[in-house]
Amino acid sequence: MKKAEDLRIVFFGTPGFAVASLAAMVDAGLNIVAVVTAPDKPAGRGMQLRAPEVKEYAVSKGIPVLQPEKLRNTQFLEALQDYHADLQVVVAFRMLPEVVWNMPPMGTINVHASLLPQYRGAAPINWAIINGETETGVTTFKLQHAIDTGNILLQEKVAILPEDNIGSLYEKLMLKGGELLVKTVKGLAEERIKELPQNNIPAEELKHAPKIFKEDTHIDWNKPVQEIHNLVRGMSPVPAAYTELAGKTAKIYAGHYTKEPVDKMPGEYDTDMNSYLRFAAKDGWLYVDELQQEGKKRMDTIAFLRGFRG
Repeated sequence: MKKAEDLRIVFFGTPGFAVASLAAMVDAGLNIVAVVTAPDKPAGRGMQLRAPEVKEYAVSKGIPVLQPEKLRNTQFLEALQDYHADLQVVVAFRMLPEVVWNMPPMGTINVHASLLPQYRGAAPINWAIINGETETGVTTFKLQHAIDTGNILLQEKVAILPEDNIGSLYEKLMLKGGELLVKTVKGLAEERIKELPQNNIPAEELKHAPKIFKEDTHIDWNKPVQEIHNLVRGMSPVPAAYTELAGKTAKIYAGHYTKEPVDKMPGEYDTDMNSYLRFAAKDGWLYVDELQQEGKKRMDTIAFLRGFRG
């Protein structure tokens, strides 16, 4: 048994979601001996090289950073081995080969933004909202060969409120993930955590969270209006659900709905040109509260209608 503060930990992560977990560990006094993140990439109009958010945070704290192009590269593996990590932590990073995740004696743990085994995959926060869930959570688990299938260490539930979208739920799970990660590392160090195999849920009951593609964001107005509303919530603010409006593409960021008979075909819109814009679904109306039509700025519906010619 070791004190958590004495463990040598290497952290793998890239985006802002991972920064919250890394910061929580640093603030808790855990010993992060190195950070592994993606290489800098060109971004912005000038295509200047931009460092991942995890790298920026690590540099600000004086933590050494490794940025391998390939995770099986011999030089990278030797450099990683030189840190003599007791434990590795992965948050929002690409898939690790076994030669990496099996390197430290205590293994490698991952933070996943769902209550595993449900919503394994790249976009668990989006799909939980899209599917109308009222509850999700975060899970820490041990990495093994198949993605998101390792033994569970700890889990905590988080409510999905009716007003939540991907942005607000992302923030809640990001912070909860950092808290749970610190509890997990301390529990492993003190040998208080018993690993639990993931439940053998029948395949037809498993809900998946695959990567979001452009076709997933297109609104099908033939679906029930509540499902459409959940799609809008689950895609807002990025990548945003979209439809066609007056011959142009329009992204819908927020809305509300009513279930009532409609006198238009699914996908047709109705407006008083002043206070409301609504689209017909199969069993009700989706009222648009915030949108961005192609070639225009994002704005609320009333501001949009001032310049809308239909």
